Amino acid sequence: MGRANAGKTTVLQRVCNSTERPEVFDGKGNKIDGDVLQGTLNRGIHNIEQELVFRSNPGFVFHDSCGFEAGSTRQFDEMRKFVVEHGTMGRVNERIHAIWFCIPMTDYHRTVTVAEQKFFNECNTGHVPVIVLLTKVEVLNLPAFEGLLGQGLALDEAKERVAEKQGELLEKWLAHIKHELGKCKFPPKGYVSLQKMHQESAECSALIQCTADVLNEEGLQGLLVSTEQSGIALCVQYAVHR
Repeated sequence: MGRANAGKTTVLQRVCNSTERPEVFDGKGNKIDGDVLQGTLNRGIHNIEQELVFRSNPGFVFHDSCGFEAGSTRQFDEMRKFVVEHGTMGRVNERIHAIWFCIPMTDYHRTVTVAEQKFFNECNTGHVPVIVLLTKVEVLNLPAFEGLLGQGLALDEAKERVAEKQGELLEKWLAHIKHELGKCKFPPKGYVSLQKMHQESAECSALIQCTADVLNEEGLQGLLVSTEQSGIALCVQYAVHR
């Protein structure tokens, strides 16, 4: 879940170690024609029931919820109905197991809007944990650099300290988000910051680790870690821990 241009698809590509677009299926396993799908997306139509699967790792099945952040009550209600129904399915392959809620740092001045407050106050996900993903963290590099120059630092010194300053800005906004969402009725279970997901070398072990930590079933934790094929170190860590 998340706003438009929050980098959701890019994160999923990194998780599945892919650069391709996902294949899309309806809720009954039938593949949806790409031209038909693109036509609906161009008209702003999104169906949370549709399943997104990457050929590089079909063990993951994703659902994309779009639109309710724009204020559509109907789309919000459809999303909530889907979460409630699929969060309690008896069969493990019919259930949703975790929700990744993306907040892009491109909008760092408006990280928690009415849309986020509405979701975390009105959507009881039950046993399905919600993790907030701070995406596109690298954009904080520019305000960090400008802030250092504004303090009177020379160009070379500002370049040397920009990474440290960027980290301080990230901590500031993360603390703000945690404070605001922590006041909500159904706050998230975890937070992960991601940056440079557009680079093929980017890795998502922190996201997988956090997701495994907040899952409430040990069997699901092991299944998640083993499905994330590229995280060998994470598999070893999880096996030793257990």
